[in-house]
Amino acid sequence: MPTSSRHATPPARYNGLAIAFHWLLALAIVGAFGVGLYMVDQPFSMSRLKLYNWHKWAGVTILSLSALRLLWRLMRPAPADLPAPAWQRRASHWVHGLLYALFFAVPLAGWAYSSAAGFPIVWFGLLPLPDFVAPDKALAETLKQTHKLLAYGLAALVVAHVAAALKHQLLDKDGLLLRMLPARS
Repeated sequence: MPTSSRHATPPARYNGLAIAFHWLLALAIVGAFGVGLYMVDQPFSMSRLKLYNWHKWAGVTILSLSALRLLWRLMRPAPADLPAPAWQRRASHWVHGLLYALFFAVPLAGWAYSSAAGFPIVWFGLLPLPDFVAPDKALAETLKQTHKLLAYGLAALVVAHVAAALKHQLLDKDGLLLRMLPARS
């Protein structure tokens, strides 16, 4: 069956792979944010260095999963919007667009910061990644702040996204949240 006719009508819910990408990214982002908050206040030690590595590995993993998720999303349509006021549909589309942008911007800013600070990333201790920029202390400080601001922006959007999903589930009772939960057999 041709792709155009197979996807002429958006599905009523997300498929299994889209759901898996959603929840894997959600866990990875919350975990990376938590580790990031915790590690910056730790005294210099081997434990702190280990946390920084885990944070970097999570960032590269988030970046990779985001690329796969975006490719999958471009190939598979999202379920149709539920009936809602136009402003809510527009807000939803804007928030989702910003979330996707930040899924890429936050880890890329962190990678660039790590490069400028002179600390290469070796993904899971196995795959050395190229540096984005040459070491530069002033640039590193700017990129550090950029990464931090983008991460806080992502956290704020995640909170808004969760709040909207809960509003739909608990107040509107429109079943929106069920579209992103695994199907029951």
